Amino acid sequence: MKIRANGIDIEVEDSAQTDASFASKPAVLLIMGLGMQLIAWPPEMVHALEDAGLRVVRFDNRDVGLSSHFDALGKPNLLWASVKYKLGLVPAAPYTLGDMAADALGVLDALKIDQAHVVGVSMGGMIAQRVALAAPQRTLSLTSIMSTSGARGLPQAAPEVVRVLLSRPAGTSTAAVVEHTMRLFKAIGSPAYPAPEAEMRTRVTEGVQRAFHPVGTARQMLAVVADVTRAALLGRITAPTLVIHGKADPLVPLACGEDTARRIPGAKLLTIDGMGHDLPPEPVRQILAALIPHLKATA
Repeated sequence: MKIRANGIDIEVEDSAQTDASFASKPAVLLIMGLGMQLIAWPPEMVHALEDAGLRVVRFDNRDVGLSSHFDALGKPNLLWASVKYKLGLVPAAPYTLGDMAADALGVLDALKIDQAHVVGVSMGGMIAQRVALAAPQRTLSLTSIMSTSGARGLPQAAPEVVRVLLSRPAGTSTAAVVEHTMRLFKAIGSPAYPAPEAEMRTRVTEGVQRAFHPVGTARQMLAVVADVTRAALLGRITAPTLVIHGKADPLVPLACGEDTARRIPGAKLLTIDGMGHDLPPEPVRQILAALIPHLKATA
């Protein structure tokens, strides 16, 4: 369903849409990563949270999926932004992760949810950290998965992953876009838990057919690069925090998750062998084994 939040249109899926009894249960706000849509959350993860008695709210971040796009802000020059960042400068971004955190809080406002457990993956973890900083009174708990503090000096993505990430599809057809996305998913995926080819292709095709907006992903990426102050602020987070990271993550290396956990007072760290930068069934099982008790303990 489409809602108006923080002055923009945001596409939302809410457990209470299909079952009104969820409206009175503790809410979990799931925030997806760079360029990814709400459908990227594994169904088994959503269902497990619902079975645990939690109201699950997912949404498309601004500039991707079925939420508002910001094409009037122009196409960013990521190469120039990268050069500026390496020189110690802060590139200008069309909007910030703070703005995206305000979107997330706007979703809660629109759904009349006073407090929620906030769970984010990758860029979504960064946004979740911003939510916990901006609205501690509304954040029941924080879970940051395969994400980072954004501190300078942390290990960067493997060069081969960066090449794929910055490359373009061979054409504009659905088939070309699917092949390009498949290459990226294989490059960042979990080496110990490779997704079956047919299953991955079906999932990727569904996402491309639902919405494909690469310039929005580029603007989101610039917002990530420009968020240089977050690391120094993480010590102010008061929400009970769980940090989860794959030991084989080639996009956001393990040290980034470890740094996040060190900076947030009292944060617990779970590392998963063989997990990359995706959510295959076995790592999801291990995530849920830690996540659900974490949420229940801070209900």
